[in-house]
Amino acid sequence: MTQYLAGVDIGGTKCAVCIASITDGRPQILGKRRFPTPAAPADALAQLTAELDRLRGELGVSPAAIGVRCGSPMDSRRGLILSPPNLPGWDSVDAVSPLADRFGVPTNLQNDANAGALAEWRWGAGQGCQHMLFLTFGTGMGAGLILNGQLYVGASDMAGEVGHVRLADWGPVGYGKLGSFVGFCSGGGIAQLGQAYAQAELQMGRPPAWCQTEDNLPMVTAEIVGRAAQSGDPLARRVFETVGRQLGQGLALLVDILNPERIVIGSIFGRQRALLEPVLWPVLRAECLPHALGVCQIVPAGLGESIGDYASLAVAERVLA
Repeated sequence: MTQYLAGVDIGGTKCAVCIASITDGRPQILGKRRFPTPAAPADALAQLTAELDRLRGELGVSPAAIGVRCGSPMDSRRGLILSPPNLPGWDSVDAVSPLADRFGVPTNLQNDANAGALAEWRWGAGQGCQHMLFLTFGTGMGAGLILNGQLYVGASDMAGEVGHVRLADWGPVGYGKLGSFVGFCSGGGIAQLGQAYAQAELQMGRPPAWCQTEDNLPMVTAEIVGRAAQSGDPLARRVFETVGRQLGQGLALLVDILNPERIVIGSIFGRQRALLEPVLWPVLRAECLPHALGVCQIVPAGLGESIGDYASLAVAERVLA
């Protein structure tokens, strides 16, 4: 029997809706719509509802459930978005009721890390696990926790906020904290490191090829540093050695505390795996309890660039479980 699910993705710059069919296994996305995120929450929710309604009409199918994916913090039990950093002004915004009322089906809200964990667990690199962690490692660094075969969100929906953990008393600032996990292991953090390393070289009269003057410093991004590192640039490779060591420190904490069988890491890890793995594994072997590390695999996410769609659909599927 074919089941239809709808996914809603609310981001700082864009929103998306999709509808998928599930017959056996992985969903097949039948249609999708995207649009820039309106400034006002009410306008965004009205447009999301209208776009999903139009998509439903075009496809001639009705979803059995709707999953909503958005950044933290939130109250998933009440369906409230609580002013995520990428959505200023979204303070205690009910993102569930407008959709549930319009379509008359169960609707659930989860943060992007939890939604990604559900998707990778069901259809990606975490299949078959009872104890799995998913780390976003993209614009930010958050974790979704599958423990004992269930999504674990904590007492106030804040479980998995690993990005806020301080790994060092120096380094990039992330989540308002110097030397935090997200400071070292995120797109913004890698850019900060790249700028700091480049500035030091510029002051020594040794401009790197990817940042020739101080005027270029604000333009340094994780992508620029990553391309340079892949081409063998020694300074860019030093940046990723730092990132890899700190990634190893963060993962070591998670391995010893949660004893997972698999850690699935998204986005930047998959693209820069060849640079990061040779650095992080020595840290893990030095820091982790051997019996915990011995049962833990660390792998890139399996859903690639489509994880946002699958993540919201996994939230919808969970409503019906």
